[in-house]
Amino acid sequence: MSTRTAVVTGASSGIGEATARELAKQGYHVYVGARRVDRLEKLAEEIGGTALQLDVTDEESVRAFTEAVERCDVLVNNAGGAKGLAPVLEADLDDWRWMWETNVLGTLRLTKALLPKLIESGDGLIVTVTSVAAFSVYDNGSGYTSAKHAQGVLHRTLRGELLGLPVRLTEIAPGAVETEFSLVRFGGDEERAAKVYQGIDPLVAQDIAEIIGFVASRPPHVDLDTIVVKPRDQAESGRFARRG
Repeated sequence: MSTRTAVVTGASSGIGEATARELAKQGYHVYVGARRVDRLEKLAEEIGGTALQLDVTDEESVRAFTEAVERCDVLVNNAGGAKGLAPVLEADLDDWRWMWETNVLGTLRLTKALLPKLIESGDGLIVTVTSVAAFSVYDNGSGYTSAKHAQGVLHRTLRGELLGLPVRLTEIAPGAVETEFSLVRFGGDEERAAKVYQGIDPLVAQDIAEIIGFVASRPPHVDLDTIVVKPRDQAESGRFARRG
């Protein structure tokens, strides 16, 4: 396959779905991966991409997915998420395991498997979507913030390890983006999820996708290292100017 190829994880909704569309507009053949294959197949048909089942927490799923990718010029590590919002004293270890498996080890599995193909492309790009939670902490969020810190450190370590090789690395750390994120965090509680964005104008998935598209369109010598993006209404992780 001579067409430049992109891989987007967590592509069944939100930032992943929007990013797949954006990269397809730039002419990439996009491999979209997630657990919800029905959504992926519809997306792939619309953008002329390839839909493949992917569970980043499962070694065999990752192996099958990455072996099916013939070429990789861009890897967008977008799969991740949060579960629960509890103080350390009440930490749910299963929630912690899920967050670390998804955000940290999931990123590791995909990056490790596709790195040889990214190098071979001659101009590889790894975009890892972390969070402002990769740079700060907030009460009751230690499971998520610790996982995002670890994911960020994993990505940043590669910057040195790959120095001299034809691979660029960009970390994108969004603040509040209104997607299914809070719905997943709160176990499907729509009312509680909606309160996260109440009284503010949050970012939307397309905002992040357009930034990723811009990063991917830069010439090979330009590496946009770290991009932190927040709504105007947000200062730190838990500090917002809410109206009403």
